[in-house]
Amino acid sequence: MATLQVVDPHIHLWDLSTGLYPGLEKPSTGFGGDNTAIAKSYLLADLLADAGDVEILKAVHVEAFPNDALAEARHVQAMADAAGNRIPQGIVANANLADRNVSRLLEQLADVPNVRGIRQVINRHSNPLFNYVQRDFLDEPAWHDGFALLKRHNLSFDLQLYPHQMVQAAQLAAAHPETPIVVNHAGMWADRTLDGWRQWRDGMRLLAREPNVSVKLSGFVMFDHPWTLDSLRPLVFETLDAFGTDRAMFASNFPVDKLHAAYPGLWHAYTGMVADLTPDERAKLLRGNAERFYRI
Repeated sequence: MATLQVVDPHIHLWDLSTGLYPGLEKPSTGFGGDNTAIAKSYLLADLLADAGDVEILKAVHVEAFPNDALAEARHVQAMADAAGNRIPQGIVANANLADRNVSRLLEQLADVPNVRGIRQVINRHSNPLFNYVQRDFLDEPAWHDGFALLKRHNLSFDLQLYPHQMVQAAQLAAAHPETPIVVNHAGMWADRTLDGWRQWRDGMRLLAREPNVSVKLSGFVMFDHPWTLDSLRPLVFETLDAFGTDRAMFASNFPVDKLHAAYPGLWHAYTGMVADLTPDERAKLLRGNAERFYRI
């Protein structure tokens, strides 16, 4: 029987039979470790089986690096339509905002009923192990032009980046105050040094100054494989101190975080860390803020 009810705003569902995810068809090794355990289809039934004693009331699928953004969004929509519980109620689709034809793609994506936002990962790093992209999109005027189109289609933006990119990202948020932005994975503190912590902390504070920016408390175990409650607590508390309990939301990042954590273990750790908050504050972090941000 479920003992904890959550709205999970960051899951990935991928069906390898579609051919949309060639990057997942073969095991690989990155900073998250050997991904053999998740280099296979991960469907709604798998997520619900992993949930254990956690009841997933609602969820948001976040794009999983598909080779066809529109096809992925439509396929996930079909999954939701076929599910009796309608999960996932929200979809964050993929789009290359620097593409000259992105306006048409955004129109098509906005027509998919559950699409609420766009994610284009912009993590650029000098260390090849951490590098996701080969371009500095934040330096490209065409990318900023594409970002400006999100407002027209009532789409939010999932911002996945590293701390050294946060100054530019805060400027982006300030330039587009009517576009809701949510920072993925608590800003991805990859440089595990004192200087790296300071850069992450200061960058998060800059982002938090912009009222249209929220944050997902997730993805911690990608960088902290032998994690404990005590090792996660400083990141969670510092993030909450910057953003408050009205602009933060816990999330699982499953099945990626499945490499280093069990689904119930993550959520019970989250609730344990915020046990001293009021019931209303806990409800916001576990359910309400995600529902409001993604309009689900």
